[in-house]
Amino acid sequence: MSVFEKYLSVWIALAMISGIVLGNVAPALVGAIAAAEFASVNLVVAVLIWAMVYPMMVGVDPGSLRDVARQPRGLMITLVVNWLVKPFTMAALAVVFFQYIFAPWIQPKDAMQYIAGLILLGAAPCTAMVFVWSQLTRGDATYTLLQVSVNDLIMVIAFAPIVAFLLGVTDVSVPWETLVLSVLLFIALPLVAGMLTRKRLGDSAAIERFQARVKPYSVVGLIATVMILFGLQGEVIVSKPFVIVLIAVPIILQSYGIFAIAYAAAFALKVPHRIAAPCALIGTSNFFELAVAVAISLFGLNSGAALATVVGVLVEVPVMLTLVAFANRTRKRFVT
Repeated sequence: MSVFEKYLSVWIALAMISGIVLGNVAPALVGAIAAAEFASVNLVVAVLIWAMVYPMMVGVDPGSLRDVARQPRGLMITLVVNWLVKPFTMAALAVVFFQYIFAPWIQPKDAMQYIAGLILLGAAPCTAMVFVWSQLTRGDATYTLLQVSVNDLIMVIAFAPIVAFLLGVTDVSVPWETLVLSVLLFIALPLVAGMLTRKRLGDSAAIERFQARVKPYSVVGLIATVMILFGLQGEVIVSKPFVIVLIAVPIILQSYGIFAIAYAAAFALKVPHRIAAPCALIGTSNFFELAVAVAISLFGLNSGAALATVVGVLVEVPVMLTLVAFANRTRKRFVT
């Protein structure tokens, strides 16, 4: 591990601070970046995420896909946690905190908006960034691709009914443009590029050398993504710090709790670490583009629900890096 990677948490912290400063001292620049958006997907951030995902896609071996079916436990844990546990625990935490614990500081109308935003986050498992977390934990690239793909298929069917049930509304439309664009940008195109790269490189040794060369660029992409995300919300962070902290509390508790459930289940079922780590991380991470798009369509751009989904974006990277570090430290406790 290079010095750059060893002190990744330090660079991330600096990127967060730099982003907040940039968002407040150069609003025109940040506004230009924010304007480069289609279907709630920021295209500048999308390019950086693509750069982060691509190195792992190079490691996807199509020939090993048939072997994935022989290890169903990791996939089953992911599906159970993502669709039978996570949306409901997030809703429960949101209600407990904003209707009871934080009630003295939050107006009831605002509290309901924040609850709605948190529910949207909880019902949208990650599509893109999980590839980054998987790569940082030396996860099985092929198995991670399977997990993400199956989750996306289920999301098409289950997202709207779960959100409608938990929000108590009758009409929740899936923003298909956001969903399709995200799948294309973060799964399909990097996968095709990865397959073409594998074919050109030829043998496994050349592929490993190539991945080692491009991995630093992936880390740089992660740092740049964090700076841009915090820059896009720099003014909000400065103007509403207390509210953002309150919203972050249940998100953080949910993240660590969901990871603990999935990781412990994987350990108990003797799932290999290369599958167990991504299995736990995919449920912890969120598909924030989808959550933001639905929050805006249901409640408006300046709503509390939209703000809550944005806080989910800001909280995710620092929290996920701590979980990546924990997963790496506990690698030897899992079966190989």
